[in-house]
Amino acid sequence: MAIAIFSSGGDCAGMNPAIKYFVENALFRGLKPYFIYDGLEGLIDNRIKEANFSDVSGIIHLGGTIIGSSRSKRFYDYKYRKQAYENLKRLHIDKLIVLGGDGSFRAMNIFCNEFNLKFIGIPATIDNDIYGTQYCLGVDTALNMIRIAVDSIRDTANSFKRAFVVETMGRECGYLALVSAITSGAELCIIPEIAANLNKSKKRISKEIENGRRYVLCIVAEGTKATQKMKEWLEEEIALETRVTVLGHIQRGGNPSVYDRLMAREFIKEAFDAILSLKECKKAVVYNKSQFALMDIETIASNKYKIDAELLELYKRDYE
Repeated sequence: MAIAIFSSGGDCAGMNPAIKYFVENALFRGLKPYFIYDGLEGLIDNRIKEANFSDVSGIIHLGGTIIGSSRSKRFYDYKYRKQAYENLKRLHIDKLIVLGGDGSFRAMNIFCNEFNLKFIGIPATIDNDIYGTQYCLGVDTALNMIRIAVDSIRDTANSFKRAFVVETMGRECGYLALVSAITSGAELCIIPEIAANLNKSKKRISKEIENGRRYVLCIVAEGTKATQKMKEWLEEEIALETRVTVLGHIQRGGNPSVYDRLMAREFIKEAFDAILSLKECKKAVVYNKSQFALMDIETIASNKYKIDAELLELYKRDYE
């Protein structure tokens, strides 16, 4: 029996530990492991190679994904999906593990329904915006990368009596910004999920400055498109010289944290247990309240992720 793994969409720290554990699990369970390089594009173009221990030796500490990733418009065309299937068929691969987000899962759900394949999705995105799971692989490392950056920015903000607006990634989800703001002690946090009460914030911050505050940190989620607006607001309403730092793709990089390495191991174990025990398998592994479970892709695809209510309560307490 053969099984393959590939990364799809945006990369994140934690993918390489998952790839390492994939090879080890496959060989331990008597399966032949394959890498599909460069995601769905590699699946179409037959960039598929059998893997062994030497391929994953010394990769657990590396960020990103050694097998590459991509986004594919061609995969929407049946002609190319059929080509991808023929590539798998020649190698007798009928089981797939996908590291990616809900878009990748939806694509694989269509593909595997068409050609009677089994697949398991492992949520891997720093955005943490996949419905049905409280945690996605790569999030902890991304939060730690943001923490390092914000802590460093605070040093210079305090030295020069400035405000800093720090933009985080996350697409339309404010999870990274919210958790980073709470854990860094930022004075302002702007996320798509809740409208900011800037009048109230102005009164609070102005009073703090009167009482000796020397700097202001404002964390902005990219999905709000409010980074420049907040810079102007801080300069005009709070009268502080303001700088903007867009963290960008450093949030996707870095050595995987201890937590992401552990989670990669557990996600892979759950994926193998499911794909080998279920007669039909088109599901994703999800993680909620310290428990792993399986969820149908249709359920994930037809619902929208929402930030945990308890986190939103913290936002309302600290920033409204």
